[in-house]
Amino acid sequence: MLSTGALRAHLLAARLAGPVATSREESLRSYRLFAARDPRVLIGLDPEWTWRQRDLIELMSDKCGVSADPQHVSGQDVIDPECTLAALDAFAARLAAAAQRSAPVLLGTGHPHRLLGFYAALADALSAAGCTVLTPAYGRRVDITTRFGLRTYNLDYVQGVALVREPGTPRPGCATGVHTHSPLPVRTALAAAAEVGGTLPELVVGDHGWVCGAGQLGFEAIGLADTDDPALFVGEAEGSVSVVVPLDDAVRSDYYRPLTRYVLNRACLSQ
Repeated sequence: MLSTGALRAHLLAARLAGPVATSREESLRSYRLFAARDPRVLIGLDPEWTWRQRDLIELMSDKCGVSADPQHVSGQDVIDPECTLAALDAFAARLAAAAQRSAPVLLGTGHPHRLLGFYAALADALSAAGCTVLTPAYGRRVDITTRFGLRTYNLDYVQGVALVREPGTPRPGCATGVHTHSPLPVRTALAAAAEVGGTLPELVVGDHGWVCGAGQLGFEAIGLADTDDPALFVGEAEGSVSVVVPLDDAVRSDYYRPLTRYVLNRACLSQ
């Protein structure tokens, strides 16, 4: 089993925590937009409380370990690895609880190029433990507004993990997909399941809009988030999101493998 100390060292060496690639400027911009309730940064969340930029800086300092100084406006953001480790333990506990009751689960990512392997391993382990890994709305069209205008994508599943891809992509089921923060894919998936009276998830696992969109609709949701994604941490603070793990969500995909081993061991899901 990967020890806590070994994982802490890996988090720092891979820059999943400690000084990360996300800049302070990027994070502060996200906090400003969130305070203004810009839907691009809310990513499906409808906050109950009023969040000023200063409030968000304090929250992110507490949850991630970024600087609490509002005058710190440049440089690289920092994630406290102790925050990451504590959240990974809580994340694993939620997976273990789902596995113990053989709960139906839905997994989805807006970072398919980076995080697909992480979620696919969870899907495989949960399935082996008796959970039904749901794949509603397979192939369904999803229209998402991007900085380039309205784009049409299709909902696909790879190894039990939902993602969106451009229409006409060869070989459905291949690992390529589109980076998106939108909550529309998870809303589409959940609506499709409800329309046919199908099984709804008792746990949604993912990132970006997958977590916020599901949590806002009342589903238990857990996931990963970077320092420039305040919506997930606000959701956790307000109670609509169960667990958020702070880490850099855009490093090399193989750097997440030790996290996979750690989480599955903690959840007693290792095969």
